[in-house]
Amino acid sequence: MSENTDLAEITYVRGDATVPFGKGVKVIAHVCNDLGGWGKGFVLALSRRWPEPEAAYRRWHRERATNDFGLGALQLVRVDRYLWVANLIGQRGIRTGSKGVPVRYEAIDTALATLGDRALELGASVHMPRIGCGLAGGKWGRVEPLVAARLAGRGVAVTVYDHD
Repeated sequence: MSENTDLAEITYVRGDATVPFGKGVKVIAHVCNDLGGWGKGFVLALSRRWPEPEAAYRRWHRERATNDFGLGALQLVRVDRYLWVANLIGQRGIRTGSKGVPVRYEAIDTALATLGDRALELGASVHMPRIGCGLAGGKWGRVEPLVAARLAGRGVAVTVYDHD
């Protein structure tokens, strides 16, 4: 196995992922559910800044019979000249029930792989809260290796924001 010399790292900072640090093209990544619901958690902070990610997500869900909406899918929404929001479908439903928590690690992994491709095409860094670990009920110990493999391991700089 050849060694990848283009490894990037995951940087952890305190702050607001909707106000990403640094220069250049940036993508703010977050996890969405597969029901078309948008109204709790990190999405509220996104919607306070830009109407486009929510509108695009709701349209994507509404037209799902004719598009790729579903677990593991990724939607990139441009909100500014050098800023995009990545809607990753990585949770089944919105409630913890008999089948456990809503997070679906395989779906997050698939969406992150696609995000890695798109970030490299855009020459973008990726910024996120601890995706899948809020309302989705996931564990960062399971998500972080996916972020490391699909993004940082491919040379995409990642910043993870822990809100105060």
